[in-house]
Amino acid sequence: GVMRVPNFAHGGLYMLGAYFAYASLTGLGVGYIPAMLIAAVLVAILAALMERFIFYPLRNAPHVHPMIAAIGVLFFFEAAVQLVWGPDFKQIPEPVPGILSVGGITITWQRLIVIAASVVAMLGLNYFLKRTLTGTTIEALAQNREGARLVGINTNRAGMVTFAISGALAAIAACLIAPINSVAPSMGEVMNLKVFAIIILGGMGSVPGAIVGAFLLAFAEVFGGYYISLNFADVIGFAMLVLVLAVRPQGLFRRGT
Repeated sequence: GVMRVPNFAHGGLYMLGAYFAYASLTGLGVGYIPAMLIAAVLVAILAALMERFIFYPLRNAPHVHPMIAAIGVLFFFEAAVQLVWGPDFKQIPEPVPGILSVGGITITWQRLIVIAASVVAMLGLNYFLKRTLTGTTIEALAQNREGARLVGINTNRAGMVTFAISGALAAIAACLIAPINSVAPSMGEVMNLKVFAIIILGGMGSVPGAIVGAFLLAFAEVFGGYYISLNFADVIGFAMLVLVLAVRPQGLFRRGT
């Protein structure tokens, strides 16, 4: 939303976060939380460099150019991971193994950790954007880049910070999901589809919209898969996406420009 670029390489950053965490756990022998922090820092640095050397030079190019560049970066990340770790699936053990049964509902501890961590991350991001100087700078840049530059905001630094934050969040998300799903070079491609569906549903650049869009897509897939067929779960979710776009093309939470 800040850079006005659909970053299709975001799935690659997500995938790298899982592999960096895996490498930290197996190679360095650190715990789950330190591995997550290491992955978040490394991916944040990589995302900031990606903004500076790939997207920044294309800031005045037609929109299709940064999109193609992002897809190229995604493929490069996948090839690099296969070269280093191979194409085989990797597994990260659950930090808190076991299941919890409450009121007839059974859920693993890792899924509860995912829910809790997601809530904390979203609240923290929203507080950062609304209550801190750097956050309000990013908000101003998202609303009007030229206006932000005229009032003295360093738009170059804000752009790098934005990419670094998005990279760190992607890495944290991957570390949370990795113990549930296997780590694979193609895991970023699958996530890309859902992420962009959520962004379109909620409105580009809106944190509340992202939350609502994610819940809508999840509910559509879960209930559609239960009442119709699991084979059509993804189809049902994206059918709902088309329906929302037909009624409200700008998304559920349109952001001021």
